[in-house]
Order: sequence, then C-alpha cells, then structure tokens
Amino acid sequence: MRTWGFLVSRRWIGLAVIVVLLATLAWWLGEWQFHRLTDRKARNAQYATNVAADPAPAAQLLAPGRGVSAAQEWRRVTATGSYLPDKTVLVRYQTRKSTSGVDVVVPFRLETGETLLIDRGWLMAPNTASESPDVPPPPTGVITVVGWVRADGTGSSTRVDESGTRAVSSATIGEFLRTEVLGGWVQLESEDGDPAADLLPAELPDPGNGPHFFYGLQWWFFGVLAVGGYGYLAYDEFRKRKTARARSARGASP
Repeated sequence: MRTWGFLVSRRWIGLAVIVVLLATLAWWLGEWQFHRLTDRKARNAQYATNVAADPAPAAQLLAPGRGVSAAQEWRRVTATGSYLPDKTVLVRYQTRKSTSGVDVVVPFRLETGETLLIDRGWLMAPNTASESPDVPPPPTGVITVVGWVRADGTGSSTRVDESGTRAVSSATIGEFLRTEVLGGWVQLESEDGDPAADLLPAELPDPGNGPHFFYGLQWWFFGVLAVGGYGYLAYDEFRKRKTARARSARGASP
C-alpha cells in the first residue's frame, strides 16, 4: 500500500485537481450540447408545423409594436394589397454562397389599411453601401402574396439610413419611413402564385439536428480520456516504484 503513497504528494494532488476540473468542464460542455440538441429539435418541430399549415391572414398574427413569438416564426401567411416601391429598403451585406448581395424589403399596404414589410428576395450586389443595384420592380396593382413570418432583428445592425440597413426590424424601418407597420416581417414565397421575378427566394432553415449530438459525445469522451489518462499515469508510476523497490530489496539481500 505504501507504494501508492505518491498519490498524496503535492504534484499528484495538483494533477488530480486539474483532471477533475477538466472532466467537470467536459461534462458541462457535453450537457450544453445536448441541451442545444433538444432546443434544435423543438424548433424544427415548430418550423415543420408552421410551414405545413395553411396560410393565415397576416393581419391576424401581426400587429404594430408587437413582436413575433417563437411559435409564430415561419408561419405561412397571406396578404392582399399593393406594394409601395418608393419606400423600398435594401438589407445590405447579405451573402449567398460567398457572393455578396442585398435583400429587397418593400412595404406592402394591405386592403385593410395596415402596412406590412415584405422581403421579396435576394439580389447580387456589391458589398458596399455606396452603390445601389438596379432593383427589379414589384408587381403593380392589387395582388395577393404568401410568405413566412419572421421575427425582427435586434441591436445596432437594425439602424436604417438612406443606404439601407443590415438587419430587418419593423420598428426601425417604420420609424425611418414614418409609417406604422405591423410587427415582424414576411419572407416572400409567392406573388399571385409566382416567386418574385429576378430575385432569389428565401433560404429556408436546415431541418436537420446539426452536429450537437456528436459534439456532446466528443466532450464526454474527452472527460473520460482525462480520467483514464490520470489512472494510466498513476498505475505506470506505481509499477515503476514497485519495480524499483523490488530491485532495491534484491540488492540489499546477503
């Protein structure tokens, strides 16, 4: 038993503390990844339900000054009215497959009088605020649009000026345009049954569960590896000390 006494030395106690901390951190990071997986599955289930549902009138779900809840995002909605192209706002620095461009957001005046922000799609454009691309005009007259409800962006990226914005926020865009708009915004799917001409449609969320499960397993494996490594080093030290004692005993024999 005396051969294991080295484990209570300062060096080995310090090493044991480090291993415990590493194993605890690895366990916590693994748990965090599995919690993210649970959240991802819940969002995917909500997304699948909303996308598959029949479109609801936009004015029934959205209201001025009211945010979009997690249960409402990606809900399909429909609206009838006309575009206000002179109030178009460009959403800058929107990259698609390493290609710079903008999203084209156009206010849409409903027949009931409310105004809704609609992102008609993506257009390739220089990644600069000093140049404005030629934006394809929206249809004129009264039309019916179908799209997905999206939540407003937050933070400094939602600031709006004459060159546009970096993230869509109904509050800041409405204030800039001096127009009351419904909370949230809509990512266009179709205009009178057709996608927006000369604009790329929205990129829908990836319905997969992502790498969180394997990341969680990796972190737990690292924790087990740290504990196993400590055990191996301790056994190796024990074996060496035992061998040294045996040699010493043989050398001391008459």
